[in-house]
Amino acid sequence: MNKSLSAIILSAFFFVAGVLHFTHDAELARITPLPYAHQIVWITGIMEFLFASFLLIPKYRRITGILLGLFLLSVLPANINMAINDMPMFGEQLEPWAAWLRVVLQFPLIAWILWATGFWHEKRLA
Repeated sequence: MNKSLSAIILSAFFFVAGVLHFTHDAELARITPLPYAHQIVWITGIMEFLFASFLLIPKYRRITGILLGLFLLSVLPANINMAINDMPMFGEQLEPWAAWLRVVLQFPLIAWILWATGFWHEKRLA
């Protein structure tokens, strides 16, 4: 798979994720272990729309990949909270192994994003 196709697939993924932040906001707020959980869910949904858009613009792809990787690390506590407390996902109870798999898969997803956006192979500013 080439990097441009990966960026398009990732863009679609994050667009759908952004939509879910508004269509399933109450469920996502329940797994958010912070005050103002609903507002956090809405803000992160908007961020996912922005990431989805900027992944499609080659000029901004590398910085978007870096920011998206940091974003995924910042939402990791919600996934861990969901796994630890055996919380349902979109109305469905996950098997414990599936909830923990979501946590573990964050890291290959971040690596795929960084690869697709040229993090490791682009020239860096001195």
